[in-house]
Amino acid sequence: MTALIVSNVLLWGVVLALLLVVLALSRQIGVLYERVAPMGALTLDKGPAVGEAAPHFDLNDLLGRPHQVGYAGARSQLLFFVSPSCPVCKKLLPILKSVAHTERAWLDITLASDGEMPEHLAFYRKAGLESFPYLLSTELGMKFQISKLPYAVLMDEQGIVRAKGLINSREQLESLFTAKEIGVGSAQEWLERASVEEISRKENGNALA
Repeated sequence: MTALIVSNVLLWGVVLALLLVVLALSRQIGVLYERVAPMGALTLDKGPAVGEAAPHFDLNDLLGRPHQVGYAGARSQLLFFVSPSCPVCKKLLPILKSVAHTERAWLDITLASDGEMPEHLAFYRKAGLESFPYLLSTELGMKFQISKLPYAVLMDEQGIVRAKGLINSREQLESLFTAKEIGVGSAQEWLERASVEEISRKENGNALA
């Protein structure tokens, strides 16, 4: 009987110890999540800056349809730079199609690249991208100073650049939309602002104490 009581006491001790460990780990995971915030699209400090007017282009797409870039209009425009030889670009194409559907009330998506027409036209048709204008222009990439792919530039209804960055996932693509909504150039800028505000609150709190 004594042995049974002792074993039960030890068992409950082990359960309580495990509970404390789980609580401690949960707290550490929460701290880690706060420190490692989800990253948005990485902005490269090149091309038209956020808040500046985008350069204007009048071009024909791969199918010969006239298309404009950077002009004021009724909807925002996402200029998405891709390449047939870019694996990440190909991975993002289904995401682009999904985003074009979910954000169709306010957003137009335009694909852009440079190179030889036959290669891009084959890529365009094989991927089923006919619903997107696809612009082939070296000057377009040079004006926006695109050096890495895939890269996206979001322009508002006035033709002003509102957000831009390298895109590797749906989350990074949608971070451009969030940046436009809250009035910052990128998720990184928002995180920096939040960090500065947090430091300022702590300093003010210490001063009052």
